[in-house]
Amino acid sequence: MEVLMSLIVGVLTACGVYLTLRGRTFTMVLGLTFLSYAVNLFLFATGRLVVGQPPVIAAQMAGYTDPLPQALVLTAIVISFAMTAFIVMLALKAYAELGNDQVDGRAGQGGEP
Repeated sequence: MEVLMSLIVGVLTACGVYLTLRGRTFTMVLGLTFLSYAVNLFLFATGRLVVGQPPVIAAQMAGYTDPLPQALVLTAIVISFAMTAFIVMLALKAYAELGNDQVDGRAGQGGEP
């Protein structure tokens, strides 16, 4: 299971970095979303998932699940949603002013800015 989780986190990170480095705003937003998914899975996997255990310590229970990674993932989801909304609005404003969706503002490969 650890190999599968690390492989998934690695693939999401690689796809996120590749898409973030592309020249268009939509692929940049998609890449940032993949990166946030990879971070969420990584944070969730650091808690050593235990099935059937409560997230609080009780006297009658033999063990418990660490609640900190769950709280960090919940916070990261909220932050990534806000960041995605900000980037989308920034991209829409840039598209309205520049007339294209290139990250650097150029019309094409050799076009004028």
